[in-house]
Amino acid sequence: MKVKSTPLQDCYIIEPTVFEDDRGYFFEKFNEKTFEELTGQNGHFVQDNISKSSYGVLRGLHLQKGEHAQAKLVSCLEGKVFDVAVDLRENSPSFGKWFGIELTAENKLQLYVPRGFGHGFSVLSETAVFSYKCDNFYHKAAEGGVLWNDPELNIDWQLPMDDVILSEKDKVLPSLSEKNF
Repeated sequence: MKVKSTPLQDCYIIEPTVFEDDRGYFFEKFNEKTFEELTGQNGHFVQDNISKSSYGVLRGLHLQKGEHAQAKLVSCLEGKVFDVAVDLRENSPSFGKWFGIELTAENKLQLYVPRGFGHGFSVLSETAVFSYKCDNFYHKAAEGGVLWNDPELNIDWQLPMDDVILSEKDKVLPSLSEKNF
């Protein structure tokens, strides 16, 4: 496993070591001990979530607030997504900055999104199956987020605007300046 830094403090790209031959491939998707040694972050995850979405679906930008905050280790199991993390920790040197990466079933990359970050993704393939490992349990009352198209963030979701499909909840999330995190 290799860990690569991103421009956002404490946010990492995780690249597995893949063993491939004419039979297929094998890789260790997660190892708590190795993860903690390489990132210095807590690698104890308590909840796994899977979502399936169609082309154009954009989910985000979401987070859990307060004592229910979650760090996430995310990956794409089928298809292709553009994954985005936004640092919403007000005392962080990378506050208000975002980082995006293409996660695919083929590249097998994962993104570690720390607590205090907003997270979202757009689906670039016909369908995508997306995996989230979370280090804290979901709590509905702790939901927060930032509007996906906030002009202050100016995120390029890698989709034509006319193709974006949003949930009703995501259409009305507050802007970064409204600080719903």
